[in-house]
Amino acid sequence: MARKSSVLQRAAIAVISVIAIYAILNASVSRSLPSSSDLPRQLIREEEEAPIQPKVKVYMYDLPTRFTYGVIEQHAIVRGGGINKSPVDDVTALKYPGHQHMHEWYLFSDLNRPEADRSGSPIARVLDPADADLFYVPVFSSLSLIVNAGRPVEPGSGYSDERMQEGLIDWLERQEWWRRNGGRDHVIPAGDPNALYRILDRVKNAVLLVADFGRLRPDQGSFVKDVVIPYSHRVNIFTGEIGVESRNTLLFFMGNRYRKDGGKVRDLLFQVLEKEGDVTIKHGTQSRENRRAATKGMHTSKFCLNPAGDTPSACRLFDSIVSLCVPVIVSDSIELPFEDVIDYRKFSIFVESNVALKPGFLVKKLRKIGTKKILEYQREMKSVRRYFDYGNPNGAVKEIWRQVSQKLPLIKLMSNRDKRLVLRNSTEPDCSCLCTNQTGLITSI
Repeated sequence: MARKSSVLQRAAIAVISVIAIYAILNASVSRSLPSSSDLPRQLIREEEEAPIQPKVKVYMYDLPTRFTYGVIEQHAIVRGGGINKSPVDDVTALKYPGHQHMHEWYLFSDLNRPEADRSGSPIARVLDPADADLFYVPVFSSLSLIVNAGRPVEPGSGYSDERMQEGLIDWLERQEWWRRNGGRDHVIPAGDPNALYRILDRVKNAVLLVADFGRLRPDQGSFVKDVVIPYSHRVNIFTGEIGVESRNTLLFFMGNRYRKDGGKVRDLLFQVLEKEGDVTIKHGTQSRENRRAATKGMHTSKFCLNPAGDTPSACRLFDSIVSLCVPVIVSDSIELPFEDVIDYRKFSIFVESNVALKPGFLVKKLRKIGTKKILEYQREMKSVRRYFDYGNPNGAVKEIWRQVSQKLPLIKLMSNRDKRLVLRNSTEPDCSCLCTNQTGLITSI
C-alpha cells in the first residue's frame, strides 16, 4: 500500500511539472507573438521599413555644343529661321525644331531639370562620373541627319552629318569612362533608322535608343541590350470622348505612297484600297498643312492604316494611338516599345502583308467589327497613350528611363565578363546581341 502511494505521488509531481513547464513556455511565446489585432499594424510597419529600390545613377556628358545646340543652330541657318550665316551669341536659347524623333531633346531636357522636379523617375542624375552606373551621351543624332535633308550642299561648305558623327566618336574614345568598359555602360540616342550609320560599329556596345532594328545588323542592335522607343506623334491629341458617332470614315491613311524595302507594300495597298468608298487613302509628305489634314482624318476615322515605311516602323502608329483611331498594322517585322507593360493586341489589329493585299479582304474584315469592340479598343488606347506622349510627366521619357535602368544588370555582367575573357571564338554570336525568334508569330484578324 505504501509502495502504491509513493508511485502516485511521483506521478502527480511529474504531471504538475509538465503543466508548469507548459505554462511558462506558453507565456513566453505569447509575449513574443503579436495578437491578432496587432498583426495588421506590424505588417504595415514592416512594409514601411522595407528598403526603397535605389535609383540608377546617370551621368550626362557635357558634350561640346557642336553635338547638341550647335545642331539646332545649323538646322535653323539652313532653313533661314531668322538666323544669319554667322554663329549666334547664345545657342542655348535656340528652340529645338519639331520632328518625329524628338526623344533626344526631351531626354536631354529631362536630365537638365533639377532633381526635385524629376519626382518618380527611375534614374537620378549625378554630377560626378565616378558615382555613375550609366553614362548618357546627349547627341542630337536624328536632328543632325535632317539638317540638310532635301537641300544640296556645295562640296567643302555647309553642315555635314558625317563629320558630326566622326567628331563624336573621336571625342568619346578619348574619354576615360568610355574606354573603361568599351562603351557598354553608355546610352546613345539613335532614333532615326539612319542615325549614326557611319559609326555604328564603333558604338554598338552601347545601349542604343532606336525606333526599330530595320537598318541594324544583329551584332549592332538587339532587344537584349537596346531600347525600342516611340516616335514623337505629329498630330494633335484627340481630346474628345470615346465613340464612333463622329468617325464616319472606316479606314484612313495619309503618307508617302512610295517607300523602299518593306515599305513597298504601301503602293500595293493604295492599289487595293483607293477605290473603296468608305476608305480615305492619300499620298502626302510631312508639312504643316498635311499634318492638319492628317489630324482631321485620324480624328474622324474608326481605323487607321499603319503600313511599313523604309523600315518596319513609322510615326503614324503613334499618331493613331493619340487620335484613338484603331491602328491596323501591316508590317510583318515591326518592333514596338514598352511591350513588357503594353499588350498592343488589346487596341491594335495586326494583318500579314500578303493577306492585307488580297482584294476586298481588309475592308470586309474591318466592316465586321462592331461598335462595342471599337469602343473597347478606344478605351484601351486612352489608358495607354500617355506612354507615347513625350510631353506627359508620366509618359514616354519616364518609361524610356525605366527600360534603360533595367539594362544595368546585363551591362555589369558583360563588362566583367569582357575583362575576364582572354580568347573567344569570333564566329559565335555575342550573348549581348542575341535577337528574338526570327520566324515570328503573326496574328491576323
